[in-house]
Amino acid sequence: MHPGNEPRGTRRPRSAAARAVAFLLLLGALAYSTWLVEALLPTGLSTLSSYVSELAAEDQPYGTFFRTADLLGGLFVLMGAVAALVWLPRRAVTTVGWAGLVLFGAATVADSRLPLSCAPTADAACVARERAGEVPWTHAAHAFSSSTAVVGALIGMVVLTFAARRGAAAWRLLARTGPAVVAVELAATVWTLASVAAFDAGHGTWWLGVAQRLQLLSIAVWIALLACSLRSAAVPAVRRG
Repeated sequence: MHPGNEPRGTRRPRSAAARAVAFLLLLGALAYSTWLVEALLPTGLSTLSSYVSELAAEDQPYGTFFRTADLLGGLFVLMGAVAALVWLPRRAVTTVGWAGLVLFGAATVADSRLPLSCAPTADAACVARERAGEVPWTHAAHAFSSSTAVVGALIGMVVLTFAARRGAAAWRLLARTGPAVVAVELAATVWTLASVAAFDAGHGTWWLGVAQRLQLLSIAVWIALLACSLRSAAVPAVRRG
């Protein structure tokens, strides 16, 4: 049945569900962007060269605050993506996209519970402990959870933007602006990976902090665009004449 011919009783619950999913995703995007307040706090970390995760390290003064923000961001996106899979009409392509966001949300939650124990880009002793294998297992596991979160985000961003462009979902805002944000995210991810490799090899940070912050900001902006697209699609068009 074509969406325009669905009974009113069917459209209303779906519209309400879309608005609920949009609300959860928007909360997730906002919470996931809380690291931006580092500009107002005396963190002692360089925005040019430090990992964002270092703000939430166990030995940092505002670690608990940033870990809590990551936890909430992951939970909101996870709940929104699961709700979309359960409540919203979907096709195979959108199912894959929402599953990517489920992975992103779950991995971000895990990330907040597996913090770094210290800040390697700002503390030579921390780097030495890492290389000697003397850091807690949570510190070592953090790299895996962070990488998994980015993989999930990329799956969701690429697949759902493709779905919007192909008309598999009526998300006009995402169809127009999503490709540009995805392109920035992919470029920032490549830059981040190159910077991490350079740092691990002892060749400096290559502005690692800028690269990763651009990467995380692109994810948050894209999730917000998806939320706004869902909200707009849930509003019935006004008939004229």
